[in-house]
Amino acid sequence: MDKSHREVTIDGSAGRLEGLLWVPKQPHETELAAVVCHPHPLYQGTMHNKVVYQTAKALDSLGIPVLRFNFRGVGASEGSYDRGRGEEDDVRAALDYLEAHFSSSHLLVAGFSFGAWVGLRRGCADPRVVELIGLGLPIDDRKLGFNYLSTCTKPKLLIQGEDDQYAAKSHFESFVQTFNPDAAKPTRVVFIPAADHFFTGHLDEAADALRTWMFSRHPNLKLSLPEN
Repeated sequence: MDKSHREVTIDGSAGRLEGLLWVPKQPHETELAAVVCHPHPLYQGTMHNKVVYQTAKALDSLGIPVLRFNFRGVGASEGSYDRGRGEEDDVRAALDYLEAHFSSSHLLVAGFSFGAWVGLRRGCADPRVVELIGLGLPIDDRKLGFNYLSTCTKPKLLIQGEDDQYAAKSHFESFVQTFNPDAAKPTRVVFIPAADHFFTGHLDEAADALRTWMFSRHPNLKLSLPEN
C-alpha cells in the first residue's frame, strides 16, 4: 500500500508522548482514524509490542490512518507511570492528535491488555469515538476493572484467547452476560482457539477476526495488505 510512516510527537498532560503514525495516501471513504494502545508499562509494554503492531497493521491494511504511541514514562515519552489514571489521559491526548490531523474522521480506539483497559474506558466516555476493539482483556486481574463495559453502548469487538491466563473463557463469558441489553447488542466476542494472552502463534487469526468485524460494519472497505 502506498502510505506514509512517520514519527510524531503528541502533547500530553505529563509532557510529550512519542508516537508512530501510518497514513495511507488514499484513505477509504469510511473516514475513520484509529489509535492503538499498548500493554502494561511496568511489564515491558510498548507501542512495539507484537499484538499492538499486528493490530495496527490489520487496521492499516484497510486504508485507515493508525496511531500508536508510548504511554507516559515509556520509551521517549515524558512523565511516569500513573496506575492507569494518567494513561487514560494519554489516550485522550492521542485522540486529540487524531482529531487535529483528521478533523472529518470518526475515531476508533483499540487496545491490548492494559491498553484495552485504559483505551476502551476513554473510548466509551469520549463522544468522538464511535467504535472500540479490545484484545486480551485481563478481567481476572483484580487491580483492573472492566465493569464500565457493561453499560457502554458503542459497537465493540472483544478478541480473547481461549487459553488466556488472565481471563478464563468461562469467566469472560459470564462477564459479558452482565452487560445490559443496550451494551450487549453491539458487542461481538471472538475467542481464538488455543491462543494464550499474547496470541502466541495466533496473531494472524486475531487480525483476521478484526478485519472480518470491520468489513461487517464498513462494507466499502477494501483489503490492501501492507508491504511490511
